[in-house]
Amino acid sequence: MKRSFFFSFFLTAIAALPALAHTGVGEASSLSSGFGHPIGGLDHILAMVAVGILAAQQGGKAIYLIPASFIVMMIFGGVMGVSGVALPFVEIGIMGSVIVLGAVIALGRQFTVPMSMALVGFLSIFHGHAHGTEMPLNASGMEYGLGFIAATALLHLAGLGLSLLIAKIDNKITPLAIRASGSAIAVLGVVLFVI
Repeated sequence: MKRSFFFSFFLTAIAALPALAHTGVGEASSLSSGFGHPIGGLDHILAMVAVGILAAQQGGKAIYLIPASFIVMMIFGGVMGVSGVALPFVEIGIMGSVIVLGAVIALGRQFTVPMSMALVGFLSIFHGHAHGTEMPLNASGMEYGLGFIAATALLHLAGLGLSLLIAKIDNKITPLAIRASGSAIAVLGVVLFVI
């Protein structure tokens, strides 16, 4: 019980970071700005860490399939944004992804791996589109995109790694700790949506 509380507290402590990773905020012209963008916004951090937690919760091939589906569809969303293809409700989609992913984790292993991949892939389109709209169509824009993809993968690995670490410490509390983290993510998503 203490360890599940610590895990949930850790995720909640991330709330001290500002939510700045939104369309139109910051520079979109270098590898480092692309790398820093998802890390600078709580909404993106929570969604991407949640993807890693969901992958760990599903286990097996899901450990790489779920994060891969996020990254591939995020790139697709980014291409849509760069190409000027309109996507309605992008910010709502980003905030909704935090709430939905947190809720799915909190509910436990209710989804199949293909269902989880489809859900994660759909939600990631909003994240990609938001940042594709601000990328310049040149080499620096490509650097920004590569930085964003690298940071996304690292955040997925953070969620996956934290989940696997909890499992290694005490396998009995793992399901409860993971579900508690999902609840914390969903609640933070609602708070961010409201404020």
